[in-house]
Amino acid sequence: MWIYEKKLQYPVRVGKKDLRIAKFLLTQYGGPDGELSAAIRYLTQRYTMPTKVTQAILNDIGTEEMAHLEMIATMFYRLTENATPQQLETAGLGAYYAVHGQAVFPAAPSGEPWTAAYIQATSDPVADLHEDMAAEQKARAAYERLLRLSDDPDLMEGLKFLREREIVHFQRFGEALDLVQEHLDHRHVF
Repeated sequence: MWIYEKKLQYPVRVGKKDLRIAKFLLTQYGGPDGELSAAIRYLTQRYTMPTKVTQAILNDIGTEEMAHLEMIATMFYRLTENATPQQLETAGLGAYYAVHGQAVFPAAPSGEPWTAAYIQATSDPVADLHEDMAAEQKARAAYERLLRLSDDPDLMEGLKFLREREIVHFQRFGEALDLVQEHLDHRHVF
């Protein structure tokens, strides 16, 4: 069971409207390696983890990814707030605006909507955890690139927080992989 606290996991501040960075930020909202993909991937894979501890790790991280999704949506909304259709079009968000208006919608910067084809759940815990570790590294790399693209110190603070959480998740998945391999190496006699 989850208890939802009506505040962001980390404060989101945006110093100025920036449609260019908002478009790039969509990769972490509805892109293949973004927060929505991570949350759905982990919350799906948890069911076939062989131990309660590894199930809990995937549940905890999947839940946290939902909080990160909320942070990215807030960033995107604030970066685009009160933008005119012409400004959105100039920034390469014209097609996005034509379909979604001012709504925050899970899509990649290319405009492709989020799809479950971005994720995998194989019921092989070793394969799934390796995929999860790779996903966290791809997300970390994306945040590092977003930080290089931004010149807004307020926005960068939130992006740095998210990048650091990707590193922690990678480490936690490494611990889960060790636990799974230890579990699989033991004889199970019933």
